[in-house]
Amino acid sequence: MLERAIDEWGGHDDLWVFGYGSLIWRPEFDFSERRPAHLHGWHRALKMWSRVNRGTPQCPGLVFGLLSGGSCRGMVFRIPAADGLETLGRLWLREMPTGVYDPRWLDCVTPHGRVRALAFTLSRRSPNFTGELSDARYREIFTHACGRYGTSLDYAQQTLQELQRHGIHDAALARLLRLAEQELSDAADCGSPAAGLYRSGQASSPTNNQQENP
Repeated sequence: MLERAIDEWGGHDDLWVFGYGSLIWRPEFDFSERRPAHLHGWHRALKMWSRVNRGTPQCPGLVFGLLSGGSCRGMVFRIPAADGLETLGRLWLREMPTGVYDPRWLDCVTPHGRVRALAFTLSRRSPNFTGELSDARYREIFTHACGRYGTSLDYAQQTLQELQRHGIHDAALARLLRLAEQELSDAADCGSPAAGLYRSGQASSPTNNQQENP
């Protein structure tokens, strides 16, 4: 798939990459420009299982996927053409070690016009797609799931904070995090912390050859 992405890019123009999750707050590549972007026909969803990075096989966590339907606000990054091949290689090591995503070139609307950017989408046919999850299941995952990079809760909170810093409002994500806050509040009312709740700093930070999410 990397070879196909390189062929479709062409290598003559600057490379654009669309970030909707951790790429926004930890891109791990150099870029010459960053713009807010609006993508139609796809939406950010916390509906991708993470059994290593943000959870375990016994207690899977969650990361974001880009699912078809709706729209998504994120950021696009501009990489000079001369650095495009190296950047694509690094992105593949980070995002595609197991080929979980479907990379696509999508038209993104920015304040300075449209750009065609590489986006890492998730198929609903993927075994990593969670399907619909109940509020109770989200609360359980936020309370217990922790992988080698930290918790699903910290990951979701960092993403929301960075989106807000760029003036992007994600009502669905904000609602999910209120569920976690309510779980903590309920546990405090009972006189004890939520069982199994991990805090940031307990797991190692990802490097550019370890998969997280875009």
